[in-house]
Amino acid sequence: MNMREHILAALREQFESWETLLADLDEAHITAPRFDLGWSIKDVMAHLWAWQQISIARTEAGALDREPEYPAWFGEPKEAEEENADRVNARIYALCHAKAWPEIHGDWQAGFRRFLDLGSALPERDLLDGDRYTWLKGYSLADILVASYAHHQEHLDKLRTALRTA
Repeated sequence: MNMREHILAALREQFESWETLLADLDEAHITAPRFDLGWSIKDVMAHLWAWQQISIARTEAGALDREPEYPAWFGEPKEAEEENADRVNARIYALCHAKAWPEIHGDWQAGFRRFLDLGSALPERDLLDGDRYTWLKGYSLADILVASYAHHQEHLDKLRTALRTA
C-alpha cells in the first residue's frame, strides 16, 4: 500500500468510527450542550464540517493546479484567520448553530466523501511534495489529509470521554 492509500484508509476508518458512534445516539443526545462554550455534538460536527471545507478547498486547488478558493464565510485574509482559530470557530458556531441536525450531519458526510474523492484523485507524488504548491508554504497536501484525520480524532476522543462520563 502506498502512502496515499494508507492515509485515505485511515480517513475512511475515521469516517466509519464517527458514523458508528453517531448511529447509537438519538437527536436529544446530539443536540444537548456537553462541551466547552455549551457546544453540543451537533455543534462539533458543524465545526468539523466547516474546517473540512478549508481542507477541501486546498485539496481541490491541488487537483486543479490553482490557488484555493475558500468558502465565503472563512473571511479575509486567510493566513490571519487561521491564526485566530477562536474567531473562526465563533463564526462557524454563529453560522451553523441554528441548523437542524440532519442538515449538519448530511453536510459533514458529503464533505468527508468529497475530501476522500479529491485525495484519491491526486497522484501520490503531488500529494506528498511539500514544494509542489507554494500557497501551502512548505506543507504538502498529505499534511492537509493527515491534519483532518487528527482534527476528527481529537474531537472523537473528547466525545467518547464525554459519553463515558455522562
